[in-house]
Formats: sequence, C-alpha cells, structure tokens
Amino acid sequence: MCFRPPAVFGRREAPAALANRPACYPHPMPLALLQRIERGIRERALWGGDDRLAVAVSGGSDSVALLHLLSELAARASWTLAGVIHVHHGLRGADADGDEAFCRRLADRLGLPIDVVHVDVPGARHRTGRSLEAAARGLRYDAFGAARMRLGATVVATGHTCDDQAETVLLRLLRGATARGASAIRPRRGVHVRPLLDCRRDELRRYLADRGEPFREDASNTDVTVPRNRLRHELMPVIAQAWPGGVAALARFAELARADERLLSELAALEGREVIRMASDGVELNRGRLASLDPALARRVVRDALEAAGGTPRLREVDAVLRLARGSSRGRIDLHGVAAVAHEDRIRLGALRPPVAVPDYEYRLDVPGEVHVVETGATVRASFLEGSARRPPAAEWDAAIVVPGLAAALPLTVRRRRPGDRIRPSGRAGSRTLQDLMVDRKVPQNERAAVPIVVDAQGRIVWVAGLAAAAEEPAGTPPVGMVVLEFKKGIL
Repeated sequence: MCFRPPAVFGRREAPAALANRPACYPHPMPLALLQRIERGIRERALWGGDDRLAVAVSGGSDSVALLHLLSELAARASWTLAGVIHVHHGLRGADADGDEAFCRRLADRLGLPIDVVHVDVPGARHRTGRSLEAAARGLRYDAFGAARMRLGATVVATGHTCDDQAETVLLRLLRGATARGASAIRPRRGVHVRPLLDCRRDELRRYLADRGEPFREDASNTDVTVPRNRLRHELMPVIAQAWPGGVAALARFAELARADERLLSELAALEGREVIRMASDGVELNRGRLASLDPALARRVVRDALEAAGGTPRLREVDAVLRLARGSSRGRIDLHGVAAVAHEDRIRLGALRPPVAVPDYEYRLDVPGEVHVVETGATVRASFLEGSARRPPAAEWDAAIVVPGLAAALPLTVRRRRPGDRIRPSGRAGSRTLQDLMVDRKVPQNERAAVPIVVDAQGRIVWVAGLAAAAEEPAGTPPVGMVVLEFKKGIL
C-alpha cells in the first residue's frame, strides 16, 4: 500500500526521510527519473529552447520535487528558469504563512526570484457561490498568469503527478464525464505545463529523501469531506493494493482518451461544416443532417454549436438537442443560457432573454401571515395546520407545501436568491446549490432571480418556492403543529 503521511495540524515541514518508503510500482521504472521527465518534455513538446519557466511551488512534496528536478535539468538545457510562484490562499493562518516562508527560503537557496501572490478564497467563494476548492483553483490560475508576466516567463510548470491524473480520471468518470472530461489533466494547456505526469507521488518523495530535501505537509489534504481527499485516502490505497498497476493504467487511459477525443473532434468539425450555420442572432443546425450522424459525432457537433452560441455544453443538454433534432415536431427547450427552437428543417440556438433584473429584497413572513413581493409581484403565505394532513393548494395558488413545525425556526423570511445558496432537498442525501437545482428543474435562466426563497430564523433554506422543500431537520425552536407555505407567481 502507498505510504500515507501522518495526520498533522496545519502544514509543517516534513523531513524527506519520511518519504523513504516502498514505491507503489510493481517493478522499478525502466528509466531514471530525470531521463523520463526530459523525454516527456521533448515528446509532448511542453516547451522549447527559448522558453523561460516559472515554477508554481506550494511547499508540498510534488511541487518542491518539481523545482529541484527542473533546476537540475536547466543546468544542461537551453531553456531557463525564470523564478518561483507561490500563492498564499489566506485559509490556514500561521500554517499558510509558514508555507510562504519555506518557499521564500527555497527560492533564495536556489538563487531564483519568487513572486508571492495573496488571494482571498473565502471572499471569492462568497461572491461566486462555487465550492472552496473551485474558488481556490480559479484564483490560483489567475495568480499564475499575473506572476508569470511579472517574472518574464513564457510558461508555468505545475507539479501534477501520475497519481493526480488517476484521481482526476476516477472523479470525473464517477461524475458522469464524457471522453473529453475523462482525458483529465492535459500535459500542456495554454501556458501551463505539467512535466510530472509520468511520475508517481511516492517516487518524488524518495527523490527528495535521497537529497535530504524537506517539504511541507498540509493537514487539509487529510480532510475526507473533500471528494478528492476521500478518493485519495479511501479508494486509491485499495486500488494500489489490489491492482498494483491500476494507478498507471488510469493515467494511461487519460492519455488514450485524449488522443481519441482529438481525432473525433476533428471529424466532428468536418461534419459540422454541413450541419452548423452561423447566423446574426445565433446558430442554426441542419436538423436532418444532424439526426443522421453517428451519436459520437453528433454529440460533438452539438457541443461545438452550443459553445458557438454562448452556452455550456453539458451532456444532458447536448442530448436534449439531439432528441429535439430526432423528434417529429416543432419544440423549444431552454438550456444553460441558450434556447433551442426546432423548426421543420432546422434547430436555432440563441441566447435567452436577458435575466430579469430583480433587486435584492427581504421580507419577514409571520405565521400566520402573507408577503407580497413588490419586486416580482409574487406572493407567499404562511399558516398553521394542526395534525399531519397535507392539503393541495387552493386554485388561486401555484404551489404549496406543509412543513413540520420542528423543521422551521420562526420567524421566517422571504428573500431573493443569493450566490452560494444551498439546500438539502427532501428525499435526497447531501446538499446542492440552488443554481444546480434550477438547472435540473429547467427554470429558464432569465427567470431564476424571480423565484422567492423562504428561510427560517437560522438562515436555513426551508423552501425554494414551487421547486423544492428542505429535508426535515429539527431547528430547535418548534412552533405548534404544521406550517403551510403557499406561493403565487408574480408578473415577472
């Protein structure tokens, strides 16, 4: 089983001797580490002789090994190292400060300039509603771009390994990825290069141990509530033990999937010339021609068309367009930012109407009581209902639910949807963003801001009016009986 570092509080400097453990490989690799990296750089054309590399270093074993390995290679190469980039995410206080200090010392020891960028991950998460990991990744790559310019570098090298590749493949497959997603981490994407994709994590730790080079351990990597960490610590060791070549096989699958996807995309682009027509107000698809294509090519043609129309080509939306093309009648579907309208011989993809401009609002909802939302024209009413009877909404109301008193802390509030809002829908495990909920329920993008949100006194979302109720959980301040919530749509 692969060596797993002990849990620590925060990130601390780890003696490289900790890494001196057996590799996960079933047999020694045929090429020495430096040779393998050098060959990968050349065969994948990651960079050339005139390039200047900036190396992204977090302080962890992978990125520290990357910096040392590239320093060794640069000594005999025509390309040069421009410096080190370190991103301080503002998440772990003194531990993150320790990472920065470690990276500054390392860069100084190697005689390289360092560009340290401080970013506000919690703030970005609040503004965008993205997960902490996604917000951090977005800010990190933005920081790489700015630091690269300041260092005068042409490319940025990151320490993604064979293990990272295998984990990414599994995560994406489990989330329903297509071949495009299963190709996972690309060796080069724009100015970002990953020269360690042929290297195992334990192998890099042994490299550091042999040279007596320390690195930093990050305790947040042991938090198994994060999907990648859970997969890394609970599933990957089982794969390494039961299928010793499994990690390398998954990484190889990503490379094969990438090659297949490249060829199929090129074929789809050729077919797309007969199917896609750019119009002044969107994109038109030849319905008959599209319906006649092999599904593998048809999906890619639709994906290209959706991207050209400004949409997000998720698999379910691509398949929805294909069903529309193969249907026998006219129709319309609202996708993620794009409307698809089927005519007799064509499908038109165009941007949805601009979102309804709804200012932020917040109203107290007493029980019993009623709120008229002036901003949208909607009405929400609350009342008590004794017992457990569940009654349908009256004719003049569009939707109604009955909430057990134990599940709502009074008073209630009716407000506008906000970035980052999440709900744990009744009957489902886990929480989800309101953005994903509304996409799944096919709420047109331009109407989502007009959907009222009912929250309790603890800020927990009780009801997304007309769409979903929260799972029932005791809130600590139970009223008597049941609370009936009713909703009437407004003019927007």
